Amino acid sequence: MGIRIIGTGRCIPENILTNDDLEKMVDTSDEWIVTRTGIKVRHIADKDQTSSDMAAVAAKNALDNAGITADMIDLIVVSTVTPDYAFPSVSALVQKKIGARKCPCFDIEAACSGFLYALNTAYGMMASPLAYKRVLVIGAEKMTSLVNWEDRSTCVLFGDGSAAVVLENDGNPDTPDFYVAGEVAADGEVSDLLIVPGGGSAMPATVESVTGKFHTIKMGGPKTFQLAVTSMVTACRKVLEKSGVSPEEVVWAIPHQANRRIIDAVANKLGIPEKVYLNVDRYGNTSSASIGICLDELNREGKIKKGDLILAASFGAGLTWAALLIRW
Repeated sequence: MGIRIIGTGRCIPENILTNDDLEKMVDTSDEWIVTRTGIKVRHIADKDQTSSDMAAVAAKNALDNAGITADMIDLIVVSTVTPDYAFPSVSALVQKKIGARKCPCFDIEAACSGFLYALNTAYGMMASPLAYKRVLVIGAEKMTSLVNWEDRSTCVLFGDGSAAVVLENDGNPDTPDFYVAGEVAADGEVSDLLIVPGGGSAMPATVESVTGKFHTIKMGGPKTFQLAVTSMVTACRKVLEKSGVSPEEVVWAIPHQANRRIIDAVANKLGIPEKVYLNVDRYGNTSSASIGICLDELNREGKIKKGDLILAASFGAGLTWAALLIRW
């Protein structure tokens, strides 16, 4: 259909939290963090900097990269687990902040898999009778707003940031779609492995819920690691099988940047360790922003060219997972 990615952008907060900084906050060390996660620094949003603020900056950067203006956007889809408010949506706030006020917008909540869920959804809506011509897809997270800074097993993992891509249908049937093949999946039976118990209808905010830190991330580490590797490898293999593409034809692999050991395990099982793009050491886990940040870095550094095949995969709370084979 001629649906392609025409622009990318990102927003990375200026404040940096190093492993040495964390040593002063909890019982941990740079060696412990790097050995177990590969993370060296992460970026932290200002207290008054929201997910929609970062999303709007990433969106403007993507629009500039695409060479179009906000009033040309027909739909905005935002993936986030850290919205500014329960409602309105982050996408509605972004619409206001960038001046794209004539388009519909909505949020997706699929945790770290959200960006790929959003790309799958946006492509489907562009290819449907709705026929949106230009769509802005954003992953935006202020993960540090959910962190318990006394829990060394989770506080070392997360950082903040946002990334965006602009999709356009140029109407030329001879233009290959960016979307080659995709896979999205979930297993709610293990939904308690990654959870923020407080803040929703199951546990509205109370003095007790706040003092008990029920509004922060709780994670079951070992089982999460195992399921993350298995789910991403399975999804990638399905996508490659659907598309008839071999691992050797993939130019870049972008696993969700959660943990270096998970990334290495996935790459080794797929037989493509030399093709993996890594930035987890510089950002930590930015949830649904991570794959988009990687794409923007690759794009702006000239490391991808027209026709290159990029295999992206993610997993997140839910448990959700997804993979997408992208043609640049």
